[in-house]
Amino acid sequence: MAKVAFIGLGNMGGPMAVNLVKAGHQVTAFDLSVNALAQVKAEGAAVASSAADAVAGADFVISMLPAAKHVLSLYLGEQGIATHIDKKALVIDCSTIDADSARKLGAALAEQGLAFIDAPVSGGVGGAKAGTLTFIVGGSDADFERAKTVLGNMGKNLFHAGAVGAGQVAKICNNMLLSILMAGTSEALQMGIDNGLDPKVLSEIMLKSSGRNWTLELYNPCPDVLPNVPSSNGYQGGFMVDLMVKDLGLALEASLQSGSSTPLGALARSLYVAHQRAGNGKLDFSSIFTAFEKVKN
Repeated sequence: MAKVAFIGLGNMGGPMAVNLVKAGHQVTAFDLSVNALAQVKAEGAAVASSAADAVAGADFVISMLPAAKHVLSLYLGEQGIATHIDKKALVIDCSTIDADSARKLGAALAEQGLAFIDAPVSGGVGGAKAGTLTFIVGGSDADFERAKTVLGNMGKNLFHAGAVGAGQVAKICNNMLLSILMAGTSEALQMGIDNGLDPKVLSEIMLKSSGRNWTLELYNPCPDVLPNVPSSNGYQGGFMVDLMVKDLGLALEASLQSGSSTPLGALARSLYVAHQRAGNGKLDFSSIFTAFEKVKN
C-alpha cells in the first residue's frame, strides 16, 4: 500500500480519493472546500491544511482540477508544490487540460527530478464512485506501470496512449465524439417522439439496429427511458454542460493546431455553447435533448 496525496476533491476527485482509502492506501487530501475535506475525512482519509503539507513524503501525488490554469498554478505557481514533492514520488494529473499544458508541466517537473504522467479519465461521476473509470495515460512505459498501483483502485480500464500529453489528446478526441453522439441520439429520439413513437420502443429498435451507440444504450438522454441516469433525475449529476463546453473548446484548439477537419465537432460545440448560454451549464450534458424539444404552447 502506498502513501498518496490527493488534491482536488470535486464531484470526480472526492470519490476517487475515497476509493483509494477503501483499497488500503494512506491518503492525505487537500481541497479549498471545507465540506469536501470533511466528506473524505469521514471516509478515512487524512486532511491537510495546504497542498504543500499534503504532498509531504507521498509516493504518489494525484491532482484532479478544473482547468490547466489551476493545474499549472498548483505545481508551478508562486505557492507551487513542485519543490515540496519527494523526488521518489510519481505525479499523476487526472484533470482534463490541453496537451501543451501537460507537456509544459511534465518538462518543468522533470527539471526538478520528478516523474510525471497525465491521466485524464472517462466514466463520469458514476464511474468515479464505482471505481470503474477509464484512465488514458501519457508518459513513459515505466511510469505507466508504476501508476497501476493506484490507478487500478480507481478504475477498471487503463490505457497507455503514448508520451506525456497523449492522454489529453485521446481524452478530447473521445469527448468530442461523445458530444456528437449525444446530440445525434437526442435529435433522432425527439424526431421519433414528434411522429408519435414511444421513446422506449424506439430506443429498443435502434439498439438492435445500426444506430446503436453508448449514449443510447447506457446514458439515454430521454427522460424515463432508463433508470439511474441523469435524464431520469432532472438532468442532475453526471457530466455538466459547462465541462463539455470546456472539453469541446480544447478539441477545437487541438484541431486548429494540427490542421484537422472537425466540422461535426465544431457543430457540437456550437450546440452546447448555445445550450449553456440558455442557462443549462450546471445540468448534465445529456440535457442537450431538451434543445430539440418542441416549444409547448
